[in-house]
Amino acid sequence: EKVLNELRAGVGDEFLVELIDTYCVETPQLLVELQATLAAGDAAEFGRIAHSIKSSSATFGALELAAQARALEAIGRAGDLSAVGDGCAQLAAGYALVEQALRGLQHGA
Repeated sequence: EKVLNELRAGVGDEFLVELIDTYCVETPQLLVELQATLAAGDAAEFGRIAHSIKSSSATFGALELAAQARALEAIGRAGDLSAVGDGCAQLAAGYALVEQALRGLQHGA
């Protein structure tokens, strides 16, 4: 919440609401793409998408989610997608919690 308060102070309530909306629209799309690149065996693209999720999640202070995405990014960069396991499902579950928290804060903005 500290990160969001700093972000709010920097950009204002209205723009923060827009940023949250964008994050909550784009991230589910990225999660679908992440799953598709895993199925296709495209490690480089998998790593790139995980990097995007990591960066945007960290912006909102979702550090645990960012850490999960960072781990998947490293797997993609290493080129061995067999190490993903249930990482995509865990990332999606973590995102659902973050989205719920952000939407709650958004209504209080």
